Amino acid sequence: MEAEHISLNKFISDTGLCSRREADKLIEQGRVHINDNVAKKGNRVTAADKVYLDGKILETKPRPVYIALYKPVGVTCTTDARETDNIIDYVAFPQRIFPIGRLDKMSEGLILLTNDGDIVNKILRAGNYHEKEYIVTVNHPIDEGFVKTMSTGVPILETVTRPCKVKAIDTYTFQIILTQGLNRQIRRMCEFLDYKVKTLKRVRIMEMTLDGLEYGKWRLLKPEEVNRLMDLVKDSRK
Repeated sequence: MEAEHISLNKFISDTGLCSRREADKLIEQGRVHINDNVAKKGNRVTAADKVYLDGKILETKPRPVYIALYKPVGVTCTTDARETDNIIDYVAFPQRIFPIGRLDKMSEGLILLTNDGDIVNKILRAGNYHEKEYIVTVNHPIDEGFVKTMSTGVPILETVTRPCKVKAIDTYTFQIILTQGLNRQIRRMCEFLDYKVKTLKRVRIMEMTLDGLEYGKWRLLKPEEVNRLMDLVKDSRK
């Protein structure tokens, strides 16, 4: 298969260094080399070529990657390779990625991973009020008092949790939708009310769901999903 060629000014622009027009100026000034040759406007390059500016090699930024993982119980949401069950080794993606937020080790469900640092805080920052939905089972029957207290706010970690949506599904199971992400928040909220979480599954982050994703598997977000994600966070603060 023939190697893909792209214009030199696009290659330089893709590094984030400057615009294509500014790249053309650098080329005209004789400051750009392709391999051992002085570059000229209109040159094209492949992935096998080495491009230099003022003697320093230029590298394009990797394309943004967005991954949806149905995290299984037992995987830890950390990039620390010293952690045997870390999420990065579990996914084994060929590029450097990192999780957006976390699910504790004994929880399962949807988590997003990316190499796009700009989007992380836009999704995670509590002030942006992005929803995350969970299905939780506990060890005691759920009553109206439990639902009301959980939904109006529980004192944990020297604060009171933000009001949220809570709905009983059956005797021991409830749905909860949060717009914040305190450390082990749901488990701590339940513990305050003398309940113990038996299973915890995140089923949705904003509009991203577990639909069609098998336990323990991951997939790349579709272009239309990425576009929608970008649309949802476009007005969010980093």
